[in-house]
Amino acid sequence: MSLIESKIQELGYSLPEAPAPAGSYVNCVRSGNLLYLAGGIPPLDDETYKGKVPTDTSLETAQEAARLITLNRLAVVKAEVGDLDRVEQIVNVGGFVNSEPDFYQHPAVINGCSDLLVAIFGDKGIHSRTALGAAALPLNVSVEINMIVEVS
Repeated sequence: MSLIESKIQELGYSLPEAPAPAGSYVNCVRSGNLLYLAGGIPPLDDETYKGKVPTDTSLETAQEAARLITLNRLAVVKAEVGDLDRVEQIVNVGGFVNSEPDFYQHPAVINGCSDLLVAIFGDKGIHSRTALGAAALPLNVSVEINMIVEVS
């Protein structure tokens, strides 16, 4: 087991299998040492992670959805390069929150992702970021996240 996967377990999480794309796209495109990851969504079998924040799902639940998506995206990285220890830097995170028009805490939701990346990777997890609200997201999920990751 890689050092990074051990760290994920220490934090109380496990790495899922990389999901299959749900449409006409691929999970990841590699260009040089950069991986451009498609948007990931929380588990569809759990209605908890669906709907608008904060009316259908709480801020805290949306943050947990962001953490689960982060693990899902890291599974894609592992599938692409074979070992999460090859991550050199989390370069960028794009976070989208299915929110009510008067909800302004999008950055707090995406902190679920950002904080987990730093906990897992340390300085290599520090990244630039966008956190936006959306009128709707695919399949009515509460959060969607994409990433750019540098690997060796």
